[in-house]
Amino acid sequence: MKKLSLFLLLAFSLFANDGVYEFAQSKECQACHPQIYSEYYGSMHANSTPDKDVIHKAVWDRHPHNTKLEQYSCGKCHSPAANDLDKMLTDGQKAMPDAKNQTHQEAVSCAYCHRIENIEKHKQSNTNAISKTKKEYYGSGRSSLDSPYHKIITKENEHFADGNVCIGCHSHNLNQHNLNLCSTNVNNEMNEANCVSCHMPKVEGSFSSIIETKTHSFHGFAGAHNNSEMLGKYVDIFILKNIDHFIVNIDNRSSHALLLHPMRLAVLKISVVRDKKNIELEKEVFVRVIGKEGKPAMPWAADTTLKDTMIQANEKRAVKREFKLEKGDRVDVVLGWYLVNPQALESLGLQNEKAATEFRVFKKQSFSF
Repeated sequence: MKKLSLFLLLAFSLFANDGVYEFAQSKECQACHPQIYSEYYGSMHANSTPDKDVIHKAVWDRHPHNTKLEQYSCGKCHSPAANDLDKMLTDGQKAMPDAKNQTHQEAVSCAYCHRIENIEKHKQSNTNAISKTKKEYYGSGRSSLDSPYHKIITKENEHFADGNVCIGCHSHNLNQHNLNLCSTNVNNEMNEANCVSCHMPKVEGSFSSIIETKTHSFHGFAGAHNNSEMLGKYVDIFILKNIDHFIVNIDNRSSHALLLHPMRLAVLKISVVRDKKNIELEKEVFVRVIGKEGKPAMPWAADTTLKDTMIQANEKRAVKREFKLEKGDRVDVVLGWYLVNPQALESLGLQNEKAATEFRVFKKQSFSF
C-alpha cells in the first residue's frame, strides 16, 4: 500500500501539468516501466529527429522542404509528438525542427504510439488517427491489467491486436512522382508474423514495476540500426556443395525485403579457410537504386528504380561461386549492411560519420566440409 501511494504521488507530480504537451512526455513512463523505457531511450523511435540522427539530418539538409519551404514535412513520422505538427503538414505554413523545442525531441514518443486509435490508408502514405483522450492508452496485453495513472484499453483496437499498429508510418511512401520509396507490406497481408511479433519480440523482464510479468514486448525496436540480431531467425543461410562450385542460399522468410530504404546497401561476404589460410571470394551486393534520367537521385527527385537486386519478401536467393571445395575446408559467410550506400557518402557529407560508414553484421555462419 505504501509503495502504491508513492507511485500515486509521483504520477500526480508528473501528470499534473501537461503545459504545451499534447502527449505525455516519455520520461513520465519511466517510473512504472523502467526496462521498457531503457530500451525505448536507445531506439530509433526516440532518436528519429535531425539533431539525433546524422543520416536523417544529412538528407533533410538537402530536402527542398527545408531549403525552399522551411517546412519539416518529415515530422509526420519523425517527430509526430511536436506541438506544431499541424504547421509541418499544412501547405504554406512554416515549421522547422527545433532542438530547443522539447516536444520535437519527444520524437516518436511512448504516448504517441499508444494513442494510435486507427490507421487511415491512403495512396501516398498512411496516416495515424490519434485518440483525443490524453490518459487513455491502447495496448495488446491482458485486459485485466490496470494502472492508477492512466486507462489501458487492450481489446478495442484491431491494430494493436493484430500487431500491425506500425503501418501508419511503415507501410509505404510515394513521392510526388508516384515512386514508392520504401514499402513493407502495402496491403497489410501479414499472417502469423507481423510488425510487433518480429520487431518487438518477447524478452525477459517485467513490463511494469507495479504488476510483475516474466516477459514484455521489446521496445528497442529491432531493425537496420539497432538490435538487428533479433531478426536473424527470419533469414536462413545454408550452402550447397557441387563438384566444381558451391552455392550460398539465403532464405528471407520475412514479409518484406531484407532492407527497405533505398539508401541502404547489403553485402554478403564469403571466404574459404583452407590449411589455415583465408581465401576471400567475390562479395555479393544487394541494393535498390532509385534515380532520374538514368542517374541516382535523392528520394524527392527520383522517378524510377534504376537497379534492384535487394532480396525480396519470402525470396530464396542463390549466390554461386566458382570454387571447388575440398575436404577440410571451412566456408565463412557474413551477411550485413551499410545504412548508407558507400557511393553516396561524399555527396551527403557523411564520409566521416561512423553511423553511415560502419558495416553492420546481421548474420554470421560457418560451414565445414
